Amino acid sequence: MRFDWDDLRLFLAIARAGTLAGAARALGVNHSTVFRRLNAMEAGLEVRLFERLPEGYVPTSAGEALWRRAERVEEEAQAIERELSGRDVRLSGRVRLTTTDTLANGFLAPLFRGFCERYPGIELELLIVSAFLDLARREADVAIRPTEAPPETLIGRKLGAIRWGLYGARDYLRQRPSLTDPGEPGAHRFIGGNEQIGHLTSSRWLNERVPAEAFALRTNSVVAAMGAARAGTGLAVLPHYMARQEPELECVLAIGPEVATDLWLLVHPDLRHSARIRAFMAYAVEAVRQRQAELAGEDELGGEE
Repeated sequence: MRFDWDDLRLFLAIARAGTLAGAARALGVNHSTVFRRLNAMEAGLEVRLFERLPEGYVPTSAGEALWRRAERVEEEAQAIERELSGRDVRLSGRVRLTTTDTLANGFLAPLFRGFCERYPGIELELLIVSAFLDLARREADVAIRPTEAPPETLIGRKLGAIRWGLYGARDYLRQRPSLTDPGEPGAHRFIGGNEQIGHLTSSRWLNERVPAEAFALRTNSVVAAMGAARAGTGLAVLPHYMARQEPELECVLAIGPEVATDLWLLVHPDLRHSARIRAFMAYAVEAVRQRQAELAGEDELGGEE
């Protein structure tokens, strides 16, 4: 049997997802299509690639051998795609950008609007995920991410530093005494990060200062923490750029640079010569440079709260 790259993509999707339904979602096709194509592939090769078990599809020994080779083919195909995309000199086509929900909603939306107005021939595709997408696999073209250690395989620019503060709802604060030390919360309650985001500097800062019994709520989402603070559940550590857009919130304590998070614009080296990628990166660098005060939490006079 002769099979093409689409057959290998199908096989890899099933192997990685472990289910036909998961593979169908990854490929953007229906369950029956994946089932039919896998059966045809196995029949043509005259070998069983997966064991059909109650817990899912598990590669056989033949499937494991194909998996290793298929991933090498995938890497080569993606390298070819990146190299050809990097040589594209047209200011048209699609730029796939990955970032976080907090940045997309709280800071980057004006940047998107301005870029689309300046370059109407370029379409932005926005991918909101909490973890890094793999730019080498072309899961995205460009990433705008808060990180202290950008992957060494990528190139990019540091856009600035995100500063944080302790925020609460104005109604909540009117009902309680002022807070001078999070280590002595008194009547105050706090909203913290759970174990999924406990590694973040902002989460560690709060956990190291506030007694465990003073936490009213924990979450894996900064957006959810802001919503809870706005509702009066307690005080939350939030990025200034996001919290200052909420008139109900007031900054109780501006946190120092020890909790600042570097913001990076990253791209795979193979795409750095693409005209549309270069256009987006240049625009993003300049747009964020003009809004450094928002990232740093500076007021109109240039000082911090």
